[in-house]
Amino acid sequence: MNLPPLPPVVPAAINHLLSQEPWARDKLARHAGKTAVFDFGVQALRLTVGADGLVQAAPADAPASVTIRIKLADLPLILQNREHAFSYVALEGDADFANAVSQVAQSVRWEAEEDLARFVGDIAAVRIVQGAKGAADIARTTQRKLAENLAEYFLEENPMLLRPQAVSDFAAEVARLRDDVERLSKRIEKLEGGRA
Repeated sequence: MNLPPLPPVVPAAINHLLSQEPWARDKLARHAGKTAVFDFGVQALRLTVGADGLVQAAPADAPASVTIRIKLADLPLILQNREHAFSYVALEGDADFANAVSQVAQSVRWEAEEDLARFVGDIAAVRIVQGAKGAADIARTTQRKLAENLAEYFLEENPMLLRPQAVSDFAAEVARLRDDVERLSKRIEKLEGGRA
């Protein structure tokens, strides 16, 4: 299945990040000429590593050295937990190359302040990034509080959910009642057997 390629801005953005990390370029340069295919199901990103460790868009017919299949549903988990991002994907091909790609993907960071400083100056860049981080923190806190409030509502106010301890207690009570009924049944059988 031929998937449409991602726009050329993607390799440019990746190269921008790699240009700030010499160790990452060195790690990838050891795999010069190899092609990695990131298959998102609906679209694919095909990148070939150059001798300088930077990447370029690969033609659709270039053989893949490694294919990394990513489910779109897993993208939020991958973005949240970059250290374990490769545990959410399926890999096929050159394991050494896949390992290098994984290490680079986990460790390369975008220095937003540095890039913004070129356009707005150092102080403004720091404030913009701090403001964005603050907004992200507020959004995370709001999301967490909303989830907690919804959970409390569905557990306490309008019980549609059960706490695990309540389920465990209920199961223990059912088991105890079953044992009591069995003991009572055996006593009755014994009493009836004694009268006969």
